Amino acid sequence: MHYDESVLEVVRMALLVTLKIAGPILLAGLVIGLVISILQAVTSIQDQALTFVPKIVVMIVASALLLPWLVARVVAFTKEMFLLHI
Repeated sequence: MHYDESVLEVVRMALLVTLKIAGPILLAGLVIGLVISILQAVTSIQDQALTFVPKIVVMIVASALLLPWLVARVVAFTKEMFLLHI
């Protein structure tokens, strides 16, 4: 029974790290998508490329800016996994 609990704990920790890493990037895409949608509603411009391209650009820029923090989170998680005695 102890082994099952350890595996569940590792999976839980992995999912939390995944959410912490993906969260800021997805939030940046969500915010820019909302801003562009509001601008499209105000100006009545309904071009699909207008929503897609800026979201991708902002998410890539956010990823590049957050890269040191993202790597630190993954390295910390990896160290914790190697030190964990199952």
